[in-house]
Amino acid sequence: MRVVRKLLPYTTAGVIVAVIYVAWVFAARWSENRRIAAEAEEQRAKLDRQVTTMYGDGKLKILNFYATPATLRRGEKGMVCYGVANAKAVRLDPPVERVWPSVGRCFEVAPRKDTHYTLTAEDAQGHTAEQSFVLPVK
Repeated sequence: MRVVRKLLPYTTAGVIVAVIYVAWVFAARWSENRRIAAEAEEQRAKLDRQVTTMYGDGKLKILNFYATPATLRRGEKGMVCYGVANAKAVRLDPPVERVWPSVGRCFEVAPRKDTHYTLTAEDAQGHTAEQSFVLPVK
């Protein structure tokens, strides 16, 4: 019993030091996790702003309009691709395929001669955006 009474203050001190150490480790990790989460949230907000700007910031915008491949041989098929943001209606001239508002859509074409394609997008307020290209056929 005497031995236990002599060791008790040292054991208690050891337990207190261990508890303080464990608390410090958890507090440091908690703090670091909060910092990392705040940085991740800031990065997400930055990416959200970039996406909003890329998609027209609420305004009508033609995101892309192109053909692949850029040149066709006679009889060869290619793809015409387009993307619009904040559009209510989309028209294609010449009307090769039915089109509708989409941030990314492609369809197949097989022109027999050089063809001038024009994409016109219209928003709910009646504003329009237009983009064109010529798809050469060799």
